Amino acid sequence: MTHTRAASRSTVLATLLVALLAVLLAPGRSAAAPAAAAPSLQEVTGFGSNPGALRMFRYVPAGLTAGRPVVVALHGCTQDAASYGNGSGWVQLADRWGFSVVLPQQTGANNLSSCFDWFQSGDIERGRGEAASIAQMADRQLADVAGDPARVYVTGLSAGGGMTAVMMAAYPEKFAAGGVVAGPPYGCAQAAGSPYVCMYVGATQTPKQWGDRVRAARPGYGGPWPTLTVFQGTADYTVKPVNMTDLVKQWTDVHGADRTADVSDTVAGYPHQVFRDPAGNPVVETYSLTGMGHGQPVDPGTGGEQCGAAGSYFLDVNLCAAYRLGRAWGLG
Repeated sequence: MTHTRAASRSTVLATLLVALLAVLLAPGRSAAAPAAAAPSLQEVTGFGSNPGALRMFRYVPAGLTAGRPVVVALHGCTQDAASYGNGSGWVQLADRWGFSVVLPQQTGANNLSSCFDWFQSGDIERGRGEAASIAQMADRQLADVAGDPARVYVTGLSAGGGMTAVMMAAYPEKFAAGGVVAGPPYGCAQAAGSPYVCMYVGATQTPKQWGDRVRAARPGYGGPWPTLTVFQGTADYTVKPVNMTDLVKQWTDVHGADRTADVSDTVAGYPHQVFRDPAGNPVVETYSLTGMGHGQPVDPGTGGEQCGAAGSYFLDVNLCAAYRLGRAWGLG
């Protein structure tokens, strides 16, 4: 299955992917997990037909009861399930608050830089490729731990952030909310004509055009749609801040909200905005991390709002994205 998928891609495209995704998160710099006693993950096989040829890992806290939430957490390029789960703080929070974490892992056979293929049409459509594999993982986890199907969430960094937007668009009925960290909107590579233009320049699309891309991913679906939270560094020169602007356009349009923030304040010293739908429900939230480059915001320590471990592409900025997402989603 993996060989068939890889062989179907042209040599030119494969060369582009290697170059592009090496830029997203530089090869040879794996994210640092905590040095001591990092909780171990369990690999799950046979979780479905797995058309995207991905690996499934998970973390289930000891004594987890039925009816608890599930978080799907997607690593960035050159990372893996364990480094992202521990470095981001999601495994730590799972123990603290009592939920399970699904950690999909890319393979070198699919992508030499271990990036999820957020820009490949065959991997971002419902029922196909990597998107379908991730959906199957979520279903398997719900069945195995008797999780709450109304409280399944998805989040990821960079290429994992791009795939987060994919899952929200292609499988909106499965996810209550999503958190994109330094990632592009759904369909951005197609709208811009290339992944490079998407990441560095953005795509010239109206809010309705952005929203139409999401609606086309799940034809006939009338909602509810997942809510969205975005974390973006203002000094990110890999996935530029225009991507957060375009995500806001896309998902406010999907939710029928305008693009005037209903809340504009600061959190941990960083600009923070909330956009509400016509019924007054918060549907899009943004954190603009002043001066932060490309990576996952973390705040190592033992304080109540702290989580994560500093390392390559885990940036200690005194704000832990996983904590903020978990609070927004009612996990703790």
